[in-house]
Amino acid sequence: MKLAIVGSGGVGGYFGARLAQHGRDVSFIARGEHLLKMQSGGLMVESPDGNFSVANITATDQPESIGEVDCVLVAVKGWQLESVVEPMQPLIGPETIILPLQNGVDAPHFLSSKFGEERVLGGLCGIIAHLNGPGAIRHVGIKPYIQFGELNGEHSTRVEALAAVLKVDGIKAQLVDDIGLAMWHKFIFIAPISGVTSVACASIDQVASTADTRALLVQALNEVIAVGQAAGIALNDGDAARTLKLIDSTPVGGTTSLQRDIEAGTRSELEIQIGAVKRMGAELNVPVPAFEYIYAALLPQELAAQR
Repeated sequence: MKLAIVGSGGVGGYFGARLAQHGRDVSFIARGEHLLKMQSGGLMVESPDGNFSVANITATDQPESIGEVDCVLVAVKGWQLESVVEPMQPLIGPETIILPLQNGVDAPHFLSSKFGEERVLGGLCGIIAHLNGPGAIRHVGIKPYIQFGELNGEHSTRVEALAAVLKVDGIKAQLVDDIGLAMWHKFIFIAPISGVTSVACASIDQVASTADTRALLVQALNEVIAVGQAAGIALNDGDAARTLKLIDSTPVGGTTSLQRDIEAGTRSELEIQIGAVKRMGAELNVPVPAFEYIYAALLPQELAAQR
């Protein structure tokens, strides 16, 4: 199976490097100094599971040089999806499937509107990783995993084939029946913790272990669960306790990508995560005061980054 990684930063770089390490046919779409380093020296990954590097990889900023592939793994930030629609076109053939790995719950719908629902899977990933310089990925925490499935819940031959390709050492690849629910399970984790760490300018463990910020975190968690339930998602009261347990198990010093982007003064996923809960709350008549506060507090920095 021929794979293409669109977005070769922390997420795409790690998963693509693992696949390349195990001999999978994978090509990387990248740009700038990162691309040049990948072309000359491959990718180096620093990981608590053991450092490794892959050389002689296929990396380009010209997708037409790769041609049609069997699967495109989309690993750009949520706000970058619009910008990769046109560059992805040369990768798409009659049987190509698209696997989005964005935070949030909107990516499959957006990509379906551009490429057709029949091409798009639901998907998500778990990893704390970031670009650590050109050609270098740093995996900080969480045992890396990818969950995916057909949006209609079908166990098709194409997703079973993809599961076999993605299951390598260093990636826990899981084919799930209800990928929509799985995406919401991640969303109720990532949206509250991303928002609170960003406004507090503190790591996940600091936020979770400080009484006042933990209270804000719990409030935000309950709000996003209420929004999901109002939208018809099968979330339950046990999801709050399960999510808090997951938050409490994150590595000391761990941060979120939203927080890192805000602190760096670069564009972030504020609209995809915090803004999405705020908008859905308004549409579904569910009060979300914690998310309204977080959004208002972070918006000036986001607007400055966009300018």
